[in-house]
Amino acid sequence: MRVSRSSTANVARVSRATRSATLVDRLTAKCSSNTVMIEARELKDAFRRLYGANARAFRAPGRVNLIGEHTDYNDGFVMPVAIDLYAWVAIGPRADRRMVIRSEEMSEAVEFDLDEPDPQRRGHWSDYPRGVAVVLERAGHPLRGADLLIRGEVPQGSGLSSSAALEVATAYALLSNSGATIDPVEMARLCQRAENEFVGIRCGLMDQFIACRAEAGRALMLDCRSLEYTLLPVPLDVRLVICNTMVKHEHASSQYNARRAECEEGVRILARTLPHVRSLRDVTSGDLERFRLNLSDVVFHRCKHVVGENARVLEAAAALERADFHAFGRLMGDSHRSLRDDYEVSCAELDLMVDLAGEVDGVYGARMTGGGFGGCTINLVSARSVTRFKEAVARGYEKATGLAPKLYTSRAGGSVEEIS
Repeated sequence: MRVSRSSTANVARVSRATRSATLVDRLTAKCSSNTVMIEARELKDAFRRLYGANARAFRAPGRVNLIGEHTDYNDGFVMPVAIDLYAWVAIGPRADRRMVIRSEEMSEAVEFDLDEPDPQRRGHWSDYPRGVAVVLERAGHPLRGADLLIRGEVPQGSGLSSSAALEVATAYALLSNSGATIDPVEMARLCQRAENEFVGIRCGLMDQFIACRAEAGRALMLDCRSLEYTLLPVPLDVRLVICNTMVKHEHASSQYNARRAECEEGVRILARTLPHVRSLRDVTSGDLERFRLNLSDVVFHRCKHVVGENARVLEAAAALERADFHAFGRLMGDSHRSLRDDYEVSCAELDLMVDLAGEVDGVYGARMTGGGFGGCTINLVSARSVTRFKEAVARGYEKATGLAPKLYTSRAGGSVEEIS
């Protein structure tokens, strides 16, 4: 990318920007708080019109992953950030043990009984909130019947974790409606279990974890094995710009599960000669080269991406700590190429979006984010270059594809909450 400054210059510039932006940030925070309250009131009013009763409002954020893709289900390292797009849930209690769930986006309602003996997934959007209710009950958290109204801001199929945002917002709402509280990490685990066991998607824990543990102004580097995490500063003069390609190829879900199976195959083969290996987290690049002939070419490249990506996350965390955005951006580029060439989860639209970003001054780094096969790129952009960046990328992408992309600017947001 075209931005290149020394680490010392970066640190000095961030310090100046931090001092000068204090008043602006306070005013922005106040405006944002007012907007949130208006959104919550509108959702509660819509609930009252539908159900004839008052409601409480909850929201959980989507996320963008700065670096560390497809490492979470391999016990590796990830660096997600919560974004200013949310799944909202309004909820009110019922006198019985039924749940009625309405989705504004889907314009339909689903009803079921919490005492149903053997609930099964339907291959329907309602599997996500229903799966959360089923898993909470099975984990020993009895729920009160409830009416729910769901409103989604996180675009579906974009790689910004709309499903985890919905799961976490639903879990927090259901527990609060039932007068129960649980540890946020346990809530993240149960939401992951709902997606794994009820919905049938073998996702890792990253998306649910960031929705439960995010802090405003911080990225979160998570060790997906120990669940230890480090909060890292996202400076005031850097923006996260998310570019939605507006495509999602149909084979994305099946290929996600296939990639996970290929990683597991690599672990099984390597563990025969390396007994300490429990996941790709335990494998080094030297191990891979030494036992390369034991692996098929496809499995070798899948493992190569994961092992290399773990190392890149650790390097990126160090770069962010010292405000070395040039180094961080270089690692983002390396991550994208690995996802494209070794893990093979990119696509022509994502590659084009990354290439267009690289042509704009003021861009530190760009890469695909999320599961792949469409969805979004994440771009680390100097605040003063955001407008120019968005205009250039949108124009270039639409000219090349005929599709008008959606671009979002975000700062690092906070975790799931009730808006009272």
